[in-house]
Amino acid sequence: MNLDSYTSTGTKQATPYKVSKSFIKESENQDLLKMVYHANLNNHRDNIAITKTRGLISGGGRKPWRQKGTGRARFGSSRNPIWRGGGIVFGPTGQENYKTRVNKKTLSQAKWQALSLQMKQNKIIVIDKFDLKDNKTKNLTKLIEKLKVNGKVMLVDQVLSENLIKASANIPNLSLSGDKTLSVNKLLDNDYVIITKNALDEIIKRNTEAK
Repeated sequence: MNLDSYTSTGTKQATPYKVSKSFIKESENQDLLKMVYHANLNNHRDNIAITKTRGLISGGGRKPWRQKGTGRARFGSSRNPIWRGGGIVFGPTGQENYKTRVNKKTLSQAKWQALSLQMKQNKIIVIDKFDLKDNKTKNLTKLIEKLKVNGKVMLVDQVLSENLIKASANIPNLSLSGDKTLSVNKLLDNDYVIITKNALDEIIKRNTEAK
């Protein structure tokens, strides 16, 4: 399979980047991709939801009315769970563990399939390197416009240079990733992935060795 290849200035090269047929999956395991995708979401989830039990709510120390003789139901506190303003019985405590373990082989297979899927949909663009002479946003913007991509775009390189990090900071819908931290979520969440030749070579090599 051939992928569009560009120079560092955004000029399309006559020789495309060739990917071995053995690397391209004929069909993807959607259940596997879904499992790993949601596992990544769970592992990066901020556990900030906390509710108060009746013991944590202030007030309600006095019995609302006497035990007998009123004709009403017995209550010992206005902070009981069935009253408005009362405590929550089975709400989140902030101690919940949402971590989902995925073994390395499964993770590698899912990443491989996600990359193969994006390749078949022509969403992977190969570039020689990100050769930015300065950290000006307008120069990086011009490069992206020359590559004719839109929507959410991710730039991938082996080492993210200081100029690239600073130049991309103010560009909306643009993200960065190293080749080793490239995940299934990053691949599937972006409309286009612009990756350097060396980074893609390394990713394909790692996944082929883990086959």
